[in-house]
Amino acid sequence: MGQISSSERRRNEEAIRAAMDRLLRGELPPGGRCDLKTLAAEAGINRTGFYSKKNPNGTVREGPYQHLAKDFVRRLKALHEAGTLPDPRDAQIARLKAEIDALREHAARQSEAIEKLSEFKILALSRIAAQHEEIIRQRSPQAATGTPTRARLAAVPRGGQTIGSCS
Repeated sequence: MGQISSSERRRNEEAIRAAMDRLLRGELPPGGRCDLKTLAAEAGINRTGFYSKKNPNGTVREGPYQHLAKDFVRRLKALHEAGTLPDPRDAQIARLKAEIDALREHAARQSEAIEKLSEFKILALSRIAAQHEEIIRQRSPQAATGTPTRARLAAVPRGGQTIGSCS
């Protein structure tokens, strides 16, 4: 790439500044974003002018429009910090991330509620079962007559062996 004249450089800088203002206002071309690639395309320049170059001797020199790229990035960052997003896709991404966070919190609360309700269900079922057993016991014929229930011991068959001491 050859050297450009100072008048051509000045025209390019004006075009970059005008494109920068349009992009930061949210006037994006179809399929474009609020980034350096779109800025270069809108200004009609090669985007390599936004980046530093290496000289043949290994030293680094600033690109001809690198100062404008830094200004664009700084202004874009300031807009983001202020809560203004010129790129509708960035705004949509931020909105969806906030929605995802809210849904995750909601799901965590729902899981906690389900866990508590499951514990309550187990406790309620065990209480109902115990009450049912008590009702069955109280409805039995022995409970109606008031006679205490006695346990019968099984008789030891004749000639059966006794285990342990009887004394």
